[in-house]
Amino acid sequence: MQENTKGIWYAALAYFLWGILPTYWRSVNTFNPYEILFHRVVWSALFMVILIICLKKWSTFRADTKALFHRKKELLALFIASLVIMVNWGIFIWAINNHHVLQASLGYYINPLMSIALGFLFMKERFNKLEILAIILAAIGVLFMTVKGGTFPYISIILAASFALYGLMKKYVHIDAIYSIALETIITLPIAFLGIGFLAQQGENHFGINHTSFLILFAGAATAIPLILFTAGAKRIPLSLIGFLQYISPTLILLQGVFLFGEPFNLTDFLTFLFIWLGLILYSYSKFIQFKSMQRKKML
Repeated sequence: MQENTKGIWYAALAYFLWGILPTYWRSVNTFNPYEILFHRVVWSALFMVILIICLKKWSTFRADTKALFHRKKELLALFIASLVIMVNWGIFIWAINNHHVLQASLGYYINPLMSIALGFLFMKERFNKLEILAIILAAIGVLFMTVKGGTFPYISIILAASFALYGLMKKYVHIDAIYSIALETIITLPIAFLGIGFLAQQGENHFGINHTSFLILFAGAATAIPLILFTAGAKRIPLSLIGFLQYISPTLILLQGVFLFGEPFNLTDFLTFLFIWLGLILYSYSKFIQFKSMQRKKML
């Protein structure tokens, strides 16, 4: 199998697994969302440490981590990324288990457009006309839902903004992706342990000898495996193709929300998503043109 084909399969499988996560989080919803989040951090950290040891990369991980402490800006960016992704995880889990799956889906559709907005603000990147129109269409969609639906999609905006900010912070951190996610979970471990302790004091700790506790042990694998697949895919295929494949995830989340969890999908929702989808089509077309232009320049 060619490397390009392998890359497509790895990336597609990563987005597929991210897309079906709502079903997994629903399966552990006898825990409250905060407890699920704290356990996700704990078991993700443990899974990543075991993975690094199994890959015989522990000495490299220690060396890279030690070196990172001498690069203060990168360390600060990683610390911010750790907190931001924990917020993203928490909001996503809360949304899934409180019947806001469609808003979660909308958030990840908006995410690429939020990312280019942050690129404009912090990375001095500039939009072309198609990207400006894409952002305007997305803004119209959000405004339409706010006015016609009577509800500002704050869950969608927080999810999109937090994941976009996470991506921005990761641009400043020059460390292996597997080491990065390990450090992110280790950094947030104290918060997770404090949270579990607080819930136990309040009598709201449900972890023990029960079916849900067994399922939640897999939270680490559910977090790490898609990341590893994504990393393997991203190394083999162009970013333009990654950008196209990323819509697998929110599409699967949307389908689960409507057909599996029975959330209503009315005309207001359809028109809101339609504006977002049109924006994403223009955004993807813009990236495709840019990729083709770069390919032509390389051939000259």
